[in-house]
Amino acid sequence: MVDVKSSGEVNRYTFGELSRLSNRLGNAFRTLGLARGDRVAIVLPQGIHTALAHLAAYKTGCIALPLSVLFGPDALTYRLSDSGAAVVCTNPAGLDMVLAAADDLPNLKSVVVTEPVTADRRAISFDEALAGASEDLDPAPTSAEDPALLIYTSGTTGPPKGALHAHRSLYGHLPGFELSHDFFPHEGDLFWTPADWAWIGGLMDALLPSWHHGIPVVGASRQGFDVDWAIDLMAQQRVRNSFIPPTALKLMRQSNARAADVHLRTVGSGGESLGDEMLAWAREVLNVTVNEFYGQTEANYIVGNCSEAWPVQAGSMGRPYPGHEVEVHTDDGEPAPAGTAGEIVVRSPDPVMFLGYWNNPEATAEKFRGDWLRTGDRARRDEDGYLWFEGRTDDVISSAGYRIGPAEIEAALIRHDAVALAAVIGVPDEVRGQVVKAFIKLRDGAEPSENLERSIRAHVRERVAAYQYPKIIEFVDHLPTTTTGKIQRNELRAREQRRDRGSDEPGMP
Repeated sequence: MVDVKSSGEVNRYTFGELSRLSNRLGNAFRTLGLARGDRVAIVLPQGIHTALAHLAAYKTGCIALPLSVLFGPDALTYRLSDSGAAVVCTNPAGLDMVLAAADDLPNLKSVVVTEPVTADRRAISFDEALAGASEDLDPAPTSAEDPALLIYTSGTTGPPKGALHAHRSLYGHLPGFELSHDFFPHEGDLFWTPADWAWIGGLMDALLPSWHHGIPVVGASRQGFDVDWAIDLMAQQRVRNSFIPPTALKLMRQSNARAADVHLRTVGSGGESLGDEMLAWAREVLNVTVNEFYGQTEANYIVGNCSEAWPVQAGSMGRPYPGHEVEVHTDDGEPAPAGTAGEIVVRSPDPVMFLGYWNNPEATAEKFRGDWLRTGDRARRDEDGYLWFEGRTDDVISSAGYRIGPAEIEAALIRHDAVALAAVIGVPDEVRGQVVKAFIKLRDGAEPSENLERSIRAHVRERVAAYQYPKIIEFVDHLPTTTTGKIQRNELRAREQRRDRGSDEPGMP
């Protein structure tokens, strides 16, 4: 592992060192009172401490609970309380929030911190924990179906739900991972992703599958995606493989990424469709064919591309990866004919599929229709078996009898010379029911104007359809995204609703 600290210091660890250090941390966990099945919260960015905490949790039969360092106190406290976390591994900033919420965390036994602390008797530093622990660890005898990983996912309604995954989940991810990186691994491969290891994308689309194959991973992160920093990192460490979310790729294109400085062999991407122009840019500038793939926290890496195995169709999610039975169903649960949009469903059992929502059997039951897990995402399948994303079920815009998916419109919008990023939602309209509204972040040098709005509308009408062009355009300085770079349309809808009630200022977000 290559651990790149924010100071620029670089430390390298062999797999043998990772094994011995994680054994010591596992023994320290047991000394702190952790038992099999206890939850170990990991509130840390990419780095050696995060890696060791995951390995130690799995070895001791505990359940790793990755949480973003970007969470505020309310979000963090809810997840720690709901999961009943027994130990929290974090940094000094996270320690302050954990101690402030301690009264609401009756299961909390200890906090393991990256730096020496004296703030509370329950806090201990990683160095202190490792100092007296043995390198010999008797691992817990876990089976494929035993729980290993708990990742919270937010929907458009209700509180976040914890998706519980078994140890088999790693094996379920391998076919998609290997194919999306063109028969990974090759000699000399080295992986890095800007995606936070707190999410399934950072863990299962990058870190753990690479380690399964004995391929080293770079651990380095920075709040927000800094294109120049990312390019420098990949160049200096000679990164060969990366999972780069679509928003990050679009920012790289906007900033004229320096292709000569990087040595990428493969790039995978998922979360939003890239479109033909982004794929063409990546081939020309990064010298790679981006393999797009699809999944969600409950059932990840189930569909995608492999440029060395079958032709990549621009804008397509790809085909179901081996080991996963994926269909498109109509609203009444029947297979949709080719070319007809419906909901993406996955047949159970599947090795990548979650065990269920944490302490929420009702929500788990609602996720299924018979043997089929319902993703809530809409797509259509063509005659050749490729899937084409239409949008979330709750993203679909119903306008004058048309059902409109936002992905196709957003792909058309970013092809306009003045548009850097775009997001599309439906807003209420007395006549049509809903109309399309586009939130647009302009490229550097472009200025909002009525002429530019007319140009953008005409551009979409010509490329997509007359009924799909945005009736309303709002130019914004930024778009709300997740830490993995996925645009949060649900946040845009919520802001529109607040604005309608008069509780949001004009010009937001």
